[in-house]
Amino acid sequence: MALTDTAIRNAKPKAVLYRLSDANGLCIEVTPNASKLWRYRYRFNGKGKMLGLGSYPGVSLAVARQLRDEARQLLTSGVDPSAHRKASKHADAADRHTFEELAREWFEYKRPRWAQSTAEKVITYLEKDVFPQIGAKPTRDLSRPEMVALVREIESRGALNVAKKTRQWLNQIFRFGLAKGAVDVNPATDLDVVAALPPRTRHHPHVTFAELPALLSAVERITCHPMTRWAIKLLMLTGVRPGELRQAPWAEFDLASATWTIPRERMKARRPHIVPLPTQAVEILRELQQLTGSYALAFAGHNADRPMSENTVNKALSAAGYKDRQTGHGFRHLLSTELNSRSYNRDWIERQLAHGDSDAIRDTYNHANYLEHRRKMMQEWSDSLDAAVRKANSAALDKTA
Repeated sequence: MALTDTAIRNAKPKAVLYRLSDANGLCIEVTPNASKLWRYRYRFNGKGKMLGLGSYPGVSLAVARQLRDEARQLLTSGVDPSAHRKASKHADAADRHTFEELAREWFEYKRPRWAQSTAEKVITYLEKDVFPQIGAKPTRDLSRPEMVALVREIESRGALNVAKKTRQWLNQIFRFGLAKGAVDVNPATDLDVVAALPPRTRHHPHVTFAELPALLSAVERITCHPMTRWAIKLLMLTGVRPGELRQAPWAEFDLASATWTIPRERMKARRPHIVPLPTQAVEILRELQQLTGSYALAFAGHNADRPMSENTVNKALSAAGYKDRQTGHGFRHLLSTELNSRSYNRDWIERQLAHGDSDAIRDTYNHANYLEHRRKMMQEWSDSLDAAVRKANSAALDKTA
């Protein structure tokens, strides 16, 4: 017999669960704790299955019958009601998935594949330029015009490199979303077609070796933190990337053996890198150690847990009068040019700059075999820089005499 509201209300719990049946597979379960749960029992592809329809009295008898009839209609169409419900829930969740949630998931997926400096740059720019604009919006609702407007806003303040990176990251985030089924289309493809035309710039500009004494003298005259001057000198003396220097923990330095070992996680090429330290670099690091030796990071920022800002060195060079003439990264190009002109072994120079060999076996061999050659080369480089500074100072004294 069909169920009635009175029969359902009067149903009392028992020691074990029992069911009261309605019609066409609908029943209500009465549990020992007095819950009354609607169930639709059916068969699909020869297998018995059951679909929950809510609890009484929140779901009334009339509504339960309506839900049962909708499930029966799906069965008539060859659709499993349970599978249909799961697919609907997944679609609803995807519709509510915000861009920031997807982007952070992509970031966590990519982070192990990046150097630490790259990961920091990506999340910083996303949090500063992207999330405030579109982070809270459902990912599926975002359109191509919104992507274009976002990038153009970044371009409008002259940050063309940031805009370029943002275009790349947006495309990768939506491709990641496509792969995991979070979105159906990628609105961030081909954004480079409408990118602002960048001005002609000299990438990583640098002065000549002959100009280094004047540059160092200018840096000494500006008002800046001693740590900034030491950073500039160490970039000259080692040829490391600015990010590798400013994020270096003291634990990587062995001043007794004059060696700096950077683990693969912090390297752009994801290979460990050993940097031989000339005596001038060791002296600078010992001075720096008196200032930041109690911190984890050698070049600790205002917050000791975070490194010096990535713009600090370039700002100091600009203040010294070298804007668009010398950057922190440019010292690598200067070093490469000068050492090659002095006829040092090209493999030594490439290894010093952490440019790996595509041949993994040869690369591993060179990594160990060239260390002492590089140590001698970098000491000679540092001594020549000292000699050039002494010569320039002497010439300046002669002029004033």
